[in-house]
Amino acid sequence: MLITHEHKEIYRQVKTFVEKELNPHVAEWEKAGIWPAHEVLKKMGGLGLLGISKPEAYGGMGLDYSYEIMFAQALGNCLSGSISMGIGVQTDMATPALARFGSEDLKKEYLAPALAGDMVVSIAVSEAGAGSDVASIKTTARKEGGDYVINGSKMWITNGTQSDWACTLVNTGEGKVHENKSLIIVPMDAKGIDRKTKLDKLGMRASDTAMIFFDNVRVPQRNLVGKEGMGFMYQMLQFQEERLFGAASGIDGLTNIINETIEYTRQRQAFGQSIVDNQYVHFRLAELKTEVESLKALVYQATEDYVAGRDATMLASMAKLKVGRVSREVTDGCLQFWGGQGYMWESNVARAFRDTRLISIGGGADEIMLGIICKLMGILPGKKKHAALKEKREG
Repeated sequence: MLITHEHKEIYRQVKTFVEKELNPHVAEWEKAGIWPAHEVLKKMGGLGLLGISKPEAYGGMGLDYSYEIMFAQALGNCLSGSISMGIGVQTDMATPALARFGSEDLKKEYLAPALAGDMVVSIAVSEAGAGSDVASIKTTARKEGGDYVINGSKMWITNGTQSDWACTLVNTGEGKVHENKSLIIVPMDAKGIDRKTKLDKLGMRASDTAMIFFDNVRVPQRNLVGKEGMGFMYQMLQFQEERLFGAASGIDGLTNIINETIEYTRQRQAFGQSIVDNQYVHFRLAELKTEVESLKALVYQATEDYVAGRDATMLASMAKLKVGRVSREVTDGCLQFWGGQGYMWESNVARAFRDTRLISIGGGADEIMLGIICKLMGILPGKKKHAALKEKREG
């Protein structure tokens, strides 16, 4: 991926925003268990940072996705993964399908305010019985008059208590599970919505994560994104950008943890020498740095393919898998070298240890990524047998 002056300038602007507007408040927001989404996103919208790869007609910059990757990488400098995740929901998880497939009226009503930071958004896909298994969602939307009437519930919804609307995946038919789903923009002030339950999480403490219940919630049928029955496919496309964003946002955060660990182990003395002077320690830090650079190369290659219009599904899935596993390896390994100080709740390495554990679960668990990669490699169990049986039937 060619990094131009314009890429570097977006990176610089976002990193500066993180250092001045986000990091000074991390301890306060972590303690409160919520970040001021409307306030932060309005500032970012004013700088034009919420629609880097979105159409100019709705307030975006109209740039290709490589610039969004620079945005994500710079956000990784935030000391709280929950805040960068909440911002990423706004930019790369809840809005891509609307920007690509939504009607003009729908984009004017919901996308433009989201890019300006006037509305906070969330993506409502997961349910208590359907996390990575998206096809198993149970929430329904039936037509009645000019509305959809929605019933069901959603679980683990980031920005859930603060969002003004949610891009919601529902069943709009009784057909095949990959063909009966639709994405609908649901205003969160609609009658029949209950989202009072804020979940208490291991990490991502500054992020408000909600359960959302829908009891005969009426939404105009014009709030349908694209075509009815195409929701599963649209959501799979949204996952591509979510996974690339997540992988890119891990690069700088992990690099910073390694660098902080190097400085700490230089200063920390044990048995007459600095901790970092032990061969195991500096060799291990070199290994971890190599892993992060490998992640970066993978993200950049996947992004290059995505921007060029090539199928980036395998590389994006690999990047998502890699960032989760490398995050666990880096934060656990570095925390060990911090000793007792690393185990303190308020330390950066401890927060990163807690926050990054979600990466291997949210947005498609590691096992889902492995399944996608195996499928594209043609090595899923029984694949050759099934192909032979099909050839026999057709022959």
